[in-house]
Amino acid sequence: MRVFLIIAVLILVAMSGAALVPLAEPIRLYQLEATLALAVLVLILVVLQPPQKAPLPGPVAKAASPLPARPDAGGADAKIVHFLAMLQDKGRLIDFLMDDINPYNDAQVGAAARVVHTGCKAVLEEHFGISPVRTEPEGSTVQVPIDYSADEYRLVGRITGSAPFSGVLVHRGWKTDMVKLPQSLLDAPDRLPAIAPAEVEVK
Repeated sequence: MRVFLIIAVLILVAMSGAALVPLAEPIRLYQLEATLALAVLVLILVVLQPPQKAPLPGPVAKAASPLPARPDAGGADAKIVHFLAMLQDKGRLIDFLMDDINPYNDAQVGAAARVVHTGCKAVLEEHFGISPVRTEPEGSTVQVPIDYSADEYRLVGRITGSAPFSGVLVHRGWKTDMVKLPQSLLDAPDRLPAIAPAEVEVK
C-alpha cells in the first residue's frame, strides 16, 4: 500500500509540474482531469492505509543471553579437585574414607590411619599456613575477648550476658593465614579432572 501511495504522489507532482509547461491543446484538456483523478486516488490511499501502531509501553526486550556454562570447571572447582588428588596421592585419603573399614581389625585401621595422617599432613603444610586459634592447652581456663570473631569461637554451655566470657578451652581451633591451591591443567574444559585415575595392569 505504501508503494502505491508513493508512486501516486510522484505522478501527481509530475502532472502538476507539467501544468507549467505549455502543451498542445488536446493534451491540456485531459491534464486537469488526470491530475484530479490522481489527487482523488492519493486521498483514497491515505484514508485506506492502516494506522501505525505505537509500541506498547513495557520492559525493553533483552537480547537472548547464552546458556550458562558449566560452573567454573576450569577455575576454583578444578583447584579443589586437584587438591583432593594430592591428598589421595600422598595420603590415600579418598581410599581410606570411601572404603568400608568394618571388615578390618583395629590394628589394620590404625596402620592405615598412620599412612593417611603422614601423607595428608605434608600436603596441608605445603598448601596452607595452619595455626591454632588459641595456643593454651585444652582444658585450661581462657578469656573470650569482647571483640571476638564469631568464626573463630563457638561458645557452648550456659551463655548469659555479653563478652568477655570466661570458660574452659575444649578445643583450641584452627585458622590459616595462607592458601596456595595448586594450578590444574585440564584435558577437557567442560569437565572436572579425575581425583585419581583407574590403574589397569595390561596383560
